[in-house]
Amino acid sequence: MSRIGKNPVAIPAGVTVNVADGVITVKGKLGELSQEYSDVTVTVEEGNVTVERSSDQKDQRAKHGLYRALINNMITGVSTGFTKELELVGVGYRASNAGQKLDLALGFSHNIILEVAPEVKLETISEKGKNPIVKLTSHDKQLLGAVAAKIRGFRRPEPYKGKGVKFVGEVLRRKAGKSA
Repeated sequence: MSRIGKNPVAIPAGVTVNVADGVITVKGKLGELSQEYSDVTVTVEEGNVTVERSSDQKDQRAKHGLYRALINNMITGVSTGFTKELELVGVGYRASNAGQKLDLALGFSHNIILEVAPEVKLETISEKGKNPIVKLTSHDKQLLGAVAAKIRGFRRPEPYKGKGVKFVGEVLRRKAGKSA
């Protein structure tokens, strides 16, 4: 039995969960998310969502824990939301935003302008003497991770000086430079 899959997911106050025709829909104060599922049975009872599988086949065992985790992320997202912060480490690296357009100066000959999805709330923090920070907030964890990875991919942190776009709190593996 999957250790993650057998745990029920508690539904907090203000969140509604509907299951119909292989699609689970979760509504809350921050938005609405839906997810298709197969090979498992999802039941909503007494303020809990439980995921069960019918047999011990390999694909059903894999999907058991997967769909439970996805449902948990959906419920957490519509009730409290998710946040990711990216830090721009490097001389002259800047970030600014106008609405949903993120303008990044990352040491290239041109600025990178990225149109961020409307479901993701965008905020840039620039303080004197500190590295600029891009703060992303959303109810959809999958979309938030994809947007954050896209921004990080513009200039990955390099191992010698640590310059680049990194997540706040990310530990980089540093290398020693040339030895004389």
